[in-house]
Amino acid sequence: MSSTVISHDAAHHDGHGHHHETFLTKYVFSQDHKMIAKQFLITGIIMALFAMALSLLFRIQLAWPDKEFPILEVFLGKWAEGGRIKPDFFLSLVTIHGTMMVFFVLTAGLSGTFSNLLIPYQIGARDMASPLMNMLSYWFFLVACVIMVASFFVESGPASAGWTIYPPLSAVPTAIAGSGLGMTLWLASMVLFIASQVLGGVNYISTILNMRTKGMDLWKMPLTIWAFFLTAIVGLLSFPVLVSAAVLLIFDRSVGTSFYLSDLVVQGQILPNEGGSPILFQHLFWFLGHPEVYIVVMPALGLTSEVISTNARKPIFGYHAMVYSLVGITVLSFIVWGHHMFVTGMNPFLGGVFMITTLIIAVPSAVKSFNYMATLWRGNIRFTPAMMFAIGMVSFFISGGLTGLFLGNATLDINLHDTYFVVAHFHLVMGSASIFGMLCGVYHWYPKMFGRMMNEKLGYFHFWLTFIGAYLVFFPMHFMGVDGVPRRYYAFTEFAFMEKWVSVNVLVTWAAIIAGLGQIAFLINFFGSIWKGKKATQNPWNSNTLEWTTPVEHIHGNWPGEIPTVYRWPYDYSKPGHHEDFIPQTVPFSETMSSNMYHDFEGDEEAIRIQEQWNKENNRVVEG
Repeated sequence: MSSTVISHDAAHHDGHGHHHETFLTKYVFSQDHKMIAKQFLITGIIMALFAMALSLLFRIQLAWPDKEFPILEVFLGKWAEGGRIKPDFFLSLVTIHGTMMVFFVLTAGLSGTFSNLLIPYQIGARDMASPLMNMLSYWFFLVACVIMVASFFVESGPASAGWTIYPPLSAVPTAIAGSGLGMTLWLASMVLFIASQVLGGVNYISTILNMRTKGMDLWKMPLTIWAFFLTAIVGLLSFPVLVSAAVLLIFDRSVGTSFYLSDLVVQGQILPNEGGSPILFQHLFWFLGHPEVYIVVMPALGLTSEVISTNARKPIFGYHAMVYSLVGITVLSFIVWGHHMFVTGMNPFLGGVFMITTLIIAVPSAVKSFNYMATLWRGNIRFTPAMMFAIGMVSFFISGGLTGLFLGNATLDINLHDTYFVVAHFHLVMGSASIFGMLCGVYHWYPKMFGRMMNEKLGYFHFWLTFIGAYLVFFPMHFMGVDGVPRRYYAFTEFAFMEKWVSVNVLVTWAAIIAGLGQIAFLINFFGSIWKGKKATQNPWNSNTLEWTTPVEHIHGNWPGEIPTVYRWPYDYSKPGHHEDFIPQTVPFSETMSSNMYHDFEGDEEAIRIQEQWNKENNRVVEG
């Protein structure tokens, strides 16, 4: 109770300072978790548009490899002389597209936005444990974004070793054009980005463990908070490993070490490096790289859980199983990285171990999928735009996850490795699923962020165009991969067996262009609604969680008076015997005697005795 009083006093003190805030301290160098969430979101949207534009450029090259588009030279200059993208620049487009989408959009844009917005709101805290660290995490991220974009303006061009930056292309500055200054900028950008993630992760974990309001024990936390908590733990343990990989790579590039290099000939010159191994880099990279998949997916799963339960008007099915499945994913994510390296000559026994752990991780993922479907089953479903994107997320998670069973099997993976099958798999299960989870979160919590509602019709238009477009782009790639078509190739016209896939590339590219244009509807909806959207009520979705008990107008400290006390879990929807189909977490059991169940009291004998006495006096029969 004393911690609540201290928080209240601190917020009261902050409230006096709030009146003296300048434009810079309120909107730019803000330490308020709500404003920092908006900063992460808008920066993430800008990076997503940039990455999408890069993908459309290389898709145009793949669909029409022999055609010239003079407009490309206007925008890209020497990188598209004669209206055709150069092969070196094509590799750069693929590299920076992947880097921006995986790290800047799906990691920082998704987790940075909603961890900042929802953690203090949903656990009943005035702000993050360290608002200053929170602000710094955003600014490190923004500087990382600026450096990555700036690499397009250096003479040798941006990094072009793939988003995984495998040596020796990334370790030898003279290997190709993109191995020079552009690669150095890539490494500098990523070190700053990881610093941002570590600062954020420490803050999220500290806030969840130490700043929950009275009554908010771990089993009363929404699944969103569980997802953000476990995501932060995964990031905190795995991101530093990528820093170590990057530091060793910088040494190889700059001071003549040989961690990753051995017996190389570059442009006819024998390099002095010996004794290193590029496989070492792969181990270090994928020790982050595979947990990164879950750093991206778990927040999307948390948001989807909340939106599906709220809009199905049903309790989430198997709450404890959902939490344990998130914990299982967290643990298993650290012992599956070797499935990315089945073709490196790995010891077959070790390959078998990684294969087994990879296939086991499908179990908690399947638990989540079945629980979503059970929650939807016979629910009183409201098909809001947020709900549509949440269901779309589950669709991508299932369809993309099933192909993971093929790639997790070492025997099959050797044939499918580095083909378009892999591209299809991770763009569905990681890319599309996470983007849809992020969009479902934007549509659902937009009233909380901006105090206004987004346009529903534009939201439905945006959903259908994006949903159909994403499947048309990525589903055909499975068949290309099974036929052996390799990824990252500049053109398929040189190989007779690949020529039949050019027409499929045309279909995929048109689908990508149309889906890309569909995002204009989202941008108009998102930015237009900030000023012209219908004003939101305090609890527009009739939700149970704590954020909907705060005023529509943002105040520093979230609640104007004392922080509410929590009495129940967040999923009391459509409870038999209650006059409304939702019961907020702040409603005591003494006010809902006609709908209380014995398991609600978590073994509290006094509460059970009072309830039994009330049931007897009112002739109420409770099963179980």
